[in-house]
Amino acid sequence: MDGGPAVMIRSLRGRLFTGLTAIIVLTGAAGGTLAYLWAYNEAIEMQDSVLTQIGTFAMNASTRQSQPVGGVDAESEVVLLELGPMPHGSADDRRLWTLHDGLHDDVRHGRQIRVSLWSRPDGSRFAVAQGDEIRVEIAGDMAIRTLLPFAALVPCLLLVTALVIGRSFRPVFRLAEELDVRRADDLRLLPGESAPSELQPFLGSINGLLERIRAMVEQQRRFVADAAHELRTPITALSLQAQNLDPLDMSPAARDRLEALKSGMRRTRHLLDQLLALARQDLASSEVKETVHLDRTAMAVVADLLAEASARNVDLGFTVAEPVSVSADPVAMVSVVRNVVENAVRYTPDGGRVDVGVYRESGQAVLQIEDTGPGVPPQDVERIVEPFYRGRRPTGDGSGLGLSIVKRFVDRYGGSMEFKNLTGADQTGLRVIVRLPALD
Repeated sequence: MDGGPAVMIRSLRGRLFTGLTAIIVLTGAAGGTLAYLWAYNEAIEMQDSVLTQIGTFAMNASTRQSQPVGGVDAESEVVLLELGPMPHGSADDRRLWTLHDGLHDDVRHGRQIRVSLWSRPDGSRFAVAQGDEIRVEIAGDMAIRTLLPFAALVPCLLLVTALVIGRSFRPVFRLAEELDVRRADDLRLLPGESAPSELQPFLGSINGLLERIRAMVEQQRRFVADAAHELRTPITALSLQAQNLDPLDMSPAARDRLEALKSGMRRTRHLLDQLLALARQDLASSEVKETVHLDRTAMAVVADLLAEASARNVDLGFTVAEPVSVSADPVAMVSVVRNVVENAVRYTPDGGRVDVGVYRESGQAVLQIEDTGPGVPPQDVERIVEPFYRGRRPTGDGSGLGLSIVKRFVDRYGGSMEFKNLTGADQTGLRVIVRLPALD
């Protein structure tokens, strides 16, 4: 129920707690009021009974003068009034003498009193009197004491209600936490065996939606894979035809157009290869794992790219190559290393340098690539792993899929990626660090 009153009222748990709180408070108030009134009336009747009992004992007493009654709490202010055989004294006493035996409400010396009148066999009369103020005070104190259990019970009920509601909604929070920690491509059905019966229709609807989304995603992935595969054949044929034109004698303008055509086809073929790799990665099972020597994989990739780097006078080599292994799909690891290294070579200017490092650190296998290129604008660092995103000022003939493929593979195997711009006095560039759980 965090987030303020507005959020609490909008939430089901908040509305349930508010409703039960209102019921408990109103029930407690009504019960307390009835208990107070009952206890108050009982206290008044008890005091009338005390006056009657005192009068009964006084019938046999020899005292014949008005005095406080001994043996009764002094704070009760109960007094015995001797009225004599006939009316005498003050007007209040004379009026009091004329009342018949029993309990009466009267006024004496300007105070409201409660009196119990009695007549002896010899004709004399007496009264047992008590002031109304003290009677009301005693009755009120006794009635208030009956409210103490209600005052203690209501907060306890509210606490128990909050605990019961929180425990009842715990399965909902567990499902929400499970969904929060899932990857975006994890479309497994939610477990419903241990969920309360009230959640079963809701879980059934969510699982049905997940099934439909999974079917749609699978269909889209297969379409991309099939389309990329089918397009490779005509692109390859066009590339061969363009290469066949190289021996022909043609004008410089025609030669420039041919080079532009060949460059476009190379870029298209590279894009298709990346799309196929992305589709294979999406369709592959993460359960396929083998022991992959990351240092050997990196050496093979660097050896394969040396020719491309040498053609542009880019110094490509290792700064460190420690033996370290990971548990992964070998094809996937080749794709990870190749995309990161190839990306660095592509964006490094002619005459630059690309340094590759493979080592173990804190139980992780680390692949580190540093280049002397322009780096990445700070506003693009968080987005360069998005598919087809090439930055605000794209250069080169990249497709924008390489780092996206790497990120998906790394996430699948529980790793992480880090990008850091190098801004030294004599060097600029980008450092990419890939971390994966290492095998012992």
